[in-house]
Parts: sequence; C-alpha cells; structure tokens
Amino acid sequence: MVILLLLLLLLVPIAELYVIIQVGQAIGALPTIGLLILSSVLGTVLLRAQGRLVWRRFRGALNAGRAPAREVVDGALVIFGGMLLIVPGFISDVFGLLLLLPPSRVLVRKALLSGARGRMVMTAAAVGGSVGGASRARARQDYDVDSTGHDVDGPGPQLRG
Repeated sequence: MVILLLLLLLLVPIAELYVIIQVGQAIGALPTIGLLILSSVLGTVLLRAQGRLVWRRFRGALNAGRAPAREVVDGALVIFGGMLLIVPGFISDVFGLLLLLPPSRVLVRKALLSGARGRMVMTAAAVGGSVGGASRARARQDYDVDSTGHDVDGPGPQLRG
C-alpha cells in the first residue's frame, strides 16, 4: 500500500506536467494557462454550489432522525473533487469533475460503500472467529471478581494539622 502511494505521488505530477505540455503545444501557452485558471474558478464555483446542496441534505437527514451516512460520504467526495479542480492540472480536473457532478458522484459513492461493506464483513468475520476457546477463557478471567473485602464502617483516617 505504501509503495502504491509513493508511485502515485511520483507518477501523478509527472503525468499532469506531460498533459499540460501537450495541451500547451497544441493550443499555445496562454490558452493553456487560461484553461487551467478557468478550471480552478469552475472548481471553486462547483465546490460552493455542491457543498451547499450536500449540507442541506445532511441537515435534512439529521432533522428526519436518520443517520446521514450517504451525506457524509457525499460531503467528503465534494471536498475532494473541489480540491482536485482547484489544483492545476487537466487529469485532476477530470477526476474532480467526476466527484463534483451528482450523477457520477453517486457511482463513486456506491463503489466506495460496496468496497467498505466488503471489508467490514471480512473484519467482522475475523473478529468473530477469534472469540473462541482461549479468548473466551481470558475474557472470563478478566471479569472474575475477588469477593474478599474489608470492613470500612469505622472512622476513616484522621488528618492532623
């Protein structure tokens, strides 16, 4: 997992630079810079609009008395998508748009939640499987109470000053 993260941190900026250079060669430097600025402004506007919408849905879920799980995931995706659009680069802009636009965000949320459910089921199975034999005996020992006590009805320690 760490190696994958390091590869992403190394390869994504290189890919972004490559695409920016290619676009710059195709349409010119100033239009390329203009597109990068425009995508950042668009990211800010979309982040604000979608953030407000997700916030309203979050508050509505709380007011309805249900857990706002979907709204929390949507909020995280909107923030991440806005960040990707604000950061200069065309590849990140594509992924940012996918996270900010509601139809594609629904697909991403479903994929994330289904993957998380699969991991939770495997984790629950692993935890449930370890609560056997020796673990149960250890748990019982932890809760055994020694019933030996001392009489404490007399006066407590006296402070002398």
